[in-house]
Amino acid sequence: MPKSKRDKKVSLTKTAKKGLELKQNLIEELRKCVDAYKHLFIFSVANMRNSKLKDIRNAWKHSRMFFGKNKVMMVALGRSPADEYKDNLHQVSKKLRGEVGLLFTNRTKEEVNEWFTKYTEMDFARAGNRATFTVSLDPGPLEQFPHSMEPQLRQLGLPTALRRGVVTLLSDYEVCKEGDVLTPEQARVLKLFGYEMAEFKVTIKYMWDAQSGRFQQMGDDDLPESAPESSEESESEDEDD
Repeated sequence: MPKSKRDKKVSLTKTAKKGLELKQNLIEELRKCVDAYKHLFIFSVANMRNSKLKDIRNAWKHSRMFFGKNKVMMVALGRSPADEYKDNLHQVSKKLRGEVGLLFTNRTKEEVNEWFTKYTEMDFARAGNRATFTVSLDPGPLEQFPHSMEPQLRQLGLPTALRRGVVTLLSDYEVCKEGDVLTPEQARVLKLFGYEMAEFKVTIKYMWDAQSGRFQQMGDDDLPESAPESSEESESEDEDD
């Protein structure tokens, strides 16, 4: 009788070794970037979206971005003056908490600040985000939805029914009020009706200069709140573009 593929044993030693190699490779890449680029910026992310961070990476192919794995980045840069890779990099490590990343670039401070100040993208809010405005729906036909969607809309709390095969909202319905912390159902309804409330924004917080070793603050020290990413998305880190 053939063995099931599920019976295949996985060596934990090999798995641990591979994880260690990946961390070591990341440490080496970070240190290469410290040596190669003039400036290192710490940025924070509000309403993290992997697809939009990828767009920024594509726009900044002349530079390198790292996001995620804060502890590994701290090891690469050094946590204290005694073990830092270069002067004052332990100051960078102190700020690696929450949804922050590193940008290595030869662009000037002014160029970086100007580009990221202007860059913003809207997206659909997720559960846990706050509603930025009130959304109310008027009764009547919802012709944008196929009849097969009616049970799903009803399950989300909307007073709907099929009228001559057309999905119809039977009465006024308030999806959310401004300032509400959105539930999964509210977030889903807002997405179905095309209301975008989440602003994806990257903010430059700090800068480290490779030549002088100077570390300086550029933005406020508060980190933005974000709705949680899925388990798959929350592990995002730098990919070599």
